[in-house]
Amino acid sequence: MDSAYFLSFFISLFLFTRAAVGATFTFVNNCEYTVWPGILANAGSPTLTTTGFELPQDSTRSIIAPTGWSGRFWARTGCIFSGSEPGSCLTGDCGSGQPECSGSGAAPPATLAEITLGNGGLDFYDVSLVDGYNLPMILEATGGSGMCASTGCVTDLNRACPAELRFGAGEACRSACEAFGSPEYCCSGAFNTPATCRPTVYSKMFKSACPRSYSYAYDDPTSTFTCSGADYTVTFCPSMPSQKSSKDTTPTMTTPSGTVNGDGSLSGSNPNMGGSQPGVSGSGTGSESQTTMTDGSWLAGLAMGDTTRVYCSPSLNYSIIFAVFIFSVFS
Repeated sequence: MDSAYFLSFFISLFLFTRAAVGATFTFVNNCEYTVWPGILANAGSPTLTTTGFELPQDSTRSIIAPTGWSGRFWARTGCIFSGSEPGSCLTGDCGSGQPECSGSGAAPPATLAEITLGNGGLDFYDVSLVDGYNLPMILEATGGSGMCASTGCVTDLNRACPAELRFGAGEACRSACEAFGSPEYCCSGAFNTPATCRPTVYSKMFKSACPRSYSYAYDDPTSTFTCSGADYTVTFCPSMPSQKSSKDTTPTMTTPSGTVNGDGSLSGSNPNMGGSQPGVSGSGTGSESQTTMTDGSWLAGLAMGDTTRVYCSPSLNYSIIFAVFIFSVFS
């Protein structure tokens, strides 16, 4: 067998491995305190290697998900886990009494990151405030193709939270649905369609502060983003980016799932994402401006829009290096 055969074989093997792995999720804690990320797989998706863990200040942890995986992430705060007795968290508690959430979701209010990995096609992702807010969060795609825009909420909404939405001593900010339970706020009953469920004064406040996040259940056009073949980083308490000042004239393009806007958002809903469903969490303008984090990565200007990040992921780099090595051995 000649070198071309071996090279073709190993390249195919690594491409297959990449497709089977799906994506790597990296969690970064830039908060001035420990958080306990929670992970909940959607129905039909396998449970990952962990469903919750402790993440101290200035630390990171990565988890691999298979192709087609769908679920959500959030951060629990103020947790006390003694080991012998069931513990609890001030915000985002999943009720398990342990660091592992074991199939339970976040008690609102909690900032949520939601993602559906494609099976060879587009990934869909968003950051949702439909269930309220407990801390700043951004979700960034790396190493993928397409728009791959960053999304999230970098504003401290707890400081600006109206008194009627304030949770506890100000540790979080509730949604209007959670606070009042009215159909017009929850997009339920007679308000369970995009035509009848419209933005309220409270969802508009959330949208104004965090324009790329879901503010209510049918906030799809400006809140769902797409990428293909990427890894993802979820950062809790990211650095505040600078605002943009000139108009973004990036053109739009149409896909079978809807229209991808110049900022990477999707006009039209993905049926696998929670934001377009009533009663279920969801889950501009500007010149290029970026902020450097302590770990050297770049944050897009989320306050008024962002810029696309495209570079090779570590797993793809290793595949290329190994393929070159095999070629040199058998040539």
